Amino acid sequence: MSKFWGIIDNIESYICRTLLAIFVCLLFLQVIVRTLFSFSFSWVEELSIYMFVWFVFFGASYAAKMGAHNRVTFQFKFLPPRAIKYIEAFADLFWIFFNVYFVYLSVDFIFNKMNRFQSSQTMGFHLSWVYIVLPIAFTLMTIRVLQVNYRKIILDEQMVDPDSIDLDAVKAETDDAKGEK
Repeated sequence: MSKFWGIIDNIESYICRTLLAIFVCLLFLQVIVRTLFSFSFSWVEELSIYMFVWFVFFGASYAAKMGAHNRVTFQFKFLPPRAIKYIEAFADLFWIFFNVYFVYLSVDFIFNKMNRFQSSQTMGFHLSWVYIVLPIAFTLMTIRVLQVNYRKIILDEQMVDPDSIDLDAVKAETDDAKGEK
């Protein structure tokens, strides 16, 4: 059962990896076929675009899970660390409200307002299969924002920015590696 929850907790990562691998391979195939045989598959480009769009939205959800979304944080340098997490949580409420409203709008568009005969040009499937990523990804993003705030406020975990680099740790690792040689 823990393996199941591990997969669910990292679902965006697995989806992004799969999408990236497939659309890069498809585009590579397209380049090879176009270069060697002066021929191209029209559906490869269209499918790659749709896969890239899905990749972007699931990637945004994954960034929310990691607490890695862009924020303006300069003003927090003047505040105590305890206050920062509550101010960020308050700001995240607006993000959550936006996501919930966007999920509502996208579901309404896909199931009520979208042209029933609108299909992809070369592959021929209904475009609702492309747009369905919107409510799915924004729902996941909302769940991830709530998870991050739960971990920061309730569990009092320190969220480390994945883009931050501890230069002292890197220097220590480099010095250790030089000393082992």
